[in-house]
Amino acid sequence: MERGLIIFLNGTSSSGKTSIAVEMKKQGDIPLHHLSVDQFFQNYDQFIDNTYPDMKPARELEANVMTDILFDPIVSLYYSTIKLFSEMGLNVIVDTVITNDKWFNGFYDLLSDYPIMFVGVHCSKEELTRREQSRGDRAIGLAHSQFDYIYSYDEYDLEVNTEELSSAACAEKILDYMKSGQEYSAFKKLSRKEVKTS
Repeated sequence: MERGLIIFLNGTSSSGKTSIAVEMKKQGDIPLHHLSVDQFFQNYDQFIDNTYPDMKPARELEANVMTDILFDPIVSLYYSTIKLFSEMGLNVIVDTVITNDKWFNGFYDLLSDYPIMFVGVHCSKEELTRREQSRGDRAIGLAHSQFDYIYSYDEYDLEVNTEELSSAACAEKILDYMKSGQEYSAFKKLSRKEVKTS
């Protein structure tokens, strides 16, 4: 049995990745599994809240300490789950935001030999700001802070623009590409990033 295809939707927060993933599952006659990193963090938060409802921190933590202790392992578990699904022959829609070289390298080291369809999900900064304001569940400016890093890649297997096309039309375009039998080569042309230490 072949490994399942990994459809990596690369876009900032609020660019429309989740809406596209939902539409792909709705439209597709190909079985697809949507793995969102947000679900992994939400499930962990629920576990802590439900198991330790009265827990109150006795000291404040700096943001980087929280990232090192919690975020990096959860992201690693997320990547491992993507690998597991692919190994089981399941097609996976990857819905995450890789915002630093360490997280990119973790994804690359684990999955670069797997079949990956690298899809650029584009949206202008102005529209991203409008979406953040209308959503109300994202910090204003989050997408801007991710923009240059997320869109530093100059080659994709396929690109979609969620300002120009609806989520349904983007999903249809991706599914059509999957059915076309074309090779997925863009991600394989990338290489590990050099992580700078201060």
